[in-house]
Amino acid sequence: MVADRRGPAVEDEQAREALAEYGSPADHEVTIPSRSDAARTVRRLTRLVVIHQWGLSPQLSEVAVLLASELVSNAVLHTGASRFGLRITRTRGRIKVELRDPSRGLPCMLPVRPTDIGGRGLFLVDKLSDRWGADLLPIGKYVWFELRVIDR
Repeated sequence: MVADRRGPAVEDEQAREALAEYGSPADHEVTIPSRSDAARTVRRLTRLVVIHQWGLSPQLSEVAVLLASELVSNAVLHTGASRFGLRITRTRGRIKVELRDPSRGLPCMLPVRPTDIGGRGLFLVDKLSDRWGADLLPIGKYVWFELRVIDR
């Protein structure tokens, strides 16, 4: 399979289209349909917030985008939800990405072997984030991760 290598202008335009359709997850929780393109939409919105709204580094954006994508993939594959909520917040020294779904089943990190084809999502979240977890709600849960930001 050949990787899709679109230029920054195309990526930015697609991110702006996602922003126009769903709103900014930095301003309020946005609702994303649980479809095959959900991870792509979340990657675009996360990148737009981290780089363009907050002016943070592309390196931090890459990690945030990867981990947000893993949370979305888990929600789409394991919760049976028709939609989920995405919220991205920034406090002094941290950003937090939260994904809300209607399932009360908690995420479970499984052992990962080098020969495994899948199942590395939470392993990546655990290794690359500074903190992660899940908070139960009366209906559903938030699964979240935090990344440290060096404030200037």
